[in-house]
Amino acid sequence: MTTWKIDPAHTTVEFVVTHMMFTKVRGRFTKVSGTITFDPTNPAAAAVEGSVDVNSVTTGSVDRDNHLKSADFFNAAQHPHITFKSTAIKADNAQHGLVTGDLTINGITKQVTFEVEFVGEGKSPFGTIVGGFSAKTRINREDFGLTWNAILEAGGLLVSKEVDIVLEIQAVKETVAETA
Repeated sequence: MTTWKIDPAHTTVEFVVTHMMFTKVRGRFTKVSGTITFDPTNPAAAAVEGSVDVNSVTTGSVDRDNHLKSADFFNAAQHPHITFKSTAIKADNAQHGLVTGDLTINGITKQVTFEVEFVGEGKSPFGTIVGGFSAKTRINREDFGLTWNAILEAGGLLVSKEVDIVLEIQAVKETVAETA
């Protein structure tokens, strides 16, 4: 097994919600950390742990970002991190599979499953080996206590309950010192 350390400078953790029933609004977290234990020859034995800093949320609107950090949504003062820890891996092949695990948002933990793709690996210009992983899932934000909303005059809700989570991860293969 190889351990890969998530490279926050080259990793994107995004979410997408529907706003006013017809517009997609995206946000992202800029501070992310974690590890992936993975061997392409044995993908079912993989393990994933990750964390994002809620205070690093950015949507392009300072007012919206502050609202998301408030008790109406992520409650960053009480729950400054969103975490994920895998509990099961189902590999279709060396490149595709499902990663199931415990996602904790707003202090509430629920099991979710990500569709995952191992995009590949290669040597960086700096001599490190990097790997690329893509993952996506859809959650109901209300399952995590994120229930704030507003009813629109024409009917419907301001913010969708369903949230798409999309990850584009670049991770650096950790080198293991050889023992004599």
